[in-house]
Amino acid sequence: MYNYFISKREELMMHYRMRSNVESTFNMLKRKFGDHLRSKNEFSQNNEVMAKCLAHNLCVLIQESLELGIDINFKKCAGIPVAHK
Repeated sequence: MYNYFISKREELMMHYRMRSNVESTFNMLKRKFGDHLRSKNEFSQNNEVMAKCLAHNLCVLIQESLELGIDINFKKCAGIPVAHK
């Protein structure tokens, strides 16, 4: 593994950054919503996880728009056909 690290450092670091980003996101979700699911069956658990991810993404979007002073025009976004699929 050391030889792989030395010979392909850039490739390894690209994968490590992706893993680091995923783990940071999971940590944020767990801190915000807890690390337990309330649903019993697998289908409901998948829906609960997706709802938590959606809520997290909305929170991040709002936070960044306020910090960066970006005005988001939701009416214009709703008029885009891709948003309705």
